[in-house]
Amino acid sequence: MGQPGQKSPMADEAASVSLVFRAGSMLCALRLDEVIETMRPLDTRPLAGTPAFVRGVSIMRGVPTPVVDVARLVGGEQAAVLRFVAVRTEHGPVAFATGAVLGTRATPPVGPAVFPGASSRLVAGVGTVDSEPILLLQSRRVVPEEVWAAAADAMVAS
Repeated sequence: MGQPGQKSPMADEAASVSLVFRAGSMLCALRLDEVIETMRPLDTRPLAGTPAFVRGVSIMRGVPTPVVDVARLVGGEQAAVLRFVAVRTEHGPVAFATGAVLGTRATPPVGPAVFPGASSRLVAGVGTVDSEPILLLQSRRVVPEEVWAAAADAMVAS
């Protein structure tokens, strides 16, 4: 990844493996150690009072699970949802609604986001694949506390 003669922030000998997927017009990756599974999209119920990037809540393996629209989160755009990628977070699983899952790719351990103003809650690093940018996302803290509270309320109401 990266330009000839330049070291990409995501190209290193000490690489780990990440799941690569589309999120609207963006190419994104999540480290495999954060991924639980991928699946077809499940029925999702809206959650009032949550950010626009939260599609709602789905029942995943018997557990109410917040669903985050990654295209809306990273690019502010609406896009077709083709897959759910279940990920581990501090509070429990979250389903990332994504486009096509493209496979796995080696990505290195990275520090804080590599561009000013980037949300360290979401973007761990940025690299390139061919001439396309790829965002290495971190899933563990992407869902705000109010979404977890709304998901818990949805569980009580059902």
